[in-house]
Amino acid sequence: MHVGCCAYSYRQYLTKGEMTLEQFLDLGVEMDLDGVELTSYYFPDTETSTLYDVKRMALRRGLEVSGAAVGNNFCQADPAKRAEQVQMVKDWVRHSVKLGAPLLRVFAGGVPDGSTDDQAREWTIASLQECAEVAAEEGVMLALENHGGITATVEQVEGLIAGADSDWVAVNLDTGNYRTDPYGSITRTVPLAITAHVKTEVPGPNGKEDVDIESVINALNAGGYRGYLSIEYEAAEDPMSAVPRFVETLQSLVR
Repeated sequence: MHVGCCAYSYRQYLTKGEMTLEQFLDLGVEMDLDGVELTSYYFPDTETSTLYDVKRMALRRGLEVSGAAVGNNFCQADPAKRAEQVQMVKDWVRHSVKLGAPLLRVFAGGVPDGSTDDQAREWTIASLQECAEVAAEEGVMLALENHGGITATVEQVEGLIAGADSDWVAVNLDTGNYRTDPYGSITRTVPLAITAHVKTEVPGPNGKEDVDIESVINALNAGGYRGYLSIEYEAAEDPMSAVPRFVETLQSLVR
């Protein structure tokens, strides 16, 4: 397995303009990461020259672009709004190609007021299928994240992947997002995963608790997972101190 980090981990700096993507890449070098996941939110624009510049900067630093990530919501009752979300994902599939990213993390969404679970599921499956056509043309996989809403449980995730029925749709396994039986759900999701977000905490009976990272790694190993462990840091401590420490922990377990 490979150790990486999501740009999202440094959102408090990137959002305020206190860190650039180039500076994030420099941190990746300092932490001896294998690669980085580049979140769409932090690009100043999506001009081809900008995307190529980021790709070049990563390559010059010996960092693989493990994936890109977009914050879509397919669970829109309004067809026009849903079409906008589909188009955004298609656009980011093409942006991912320019970044050299082999995959794009996508969301499903939550059930909007006045709608049903079945409707939200149907909208998401249809949207995934439409986006998968472009993904197949461009050679970029879609990685659906277990991210609450209609992907809150492993059963829901399995159902959406089966419904999409595409070789170009798989899972971004987020180790901190399953609220019910997190370790069992992680284990069950591993066969569907092409990338993983690894967190320092998991949901517990009394709120967030420290992750048993060895159990997570063991589950991934047992399922034959060989992809990225991309740190997505969300805990209270400053990521500038917490992320490097978690990187060292992961590296000690997988290298």
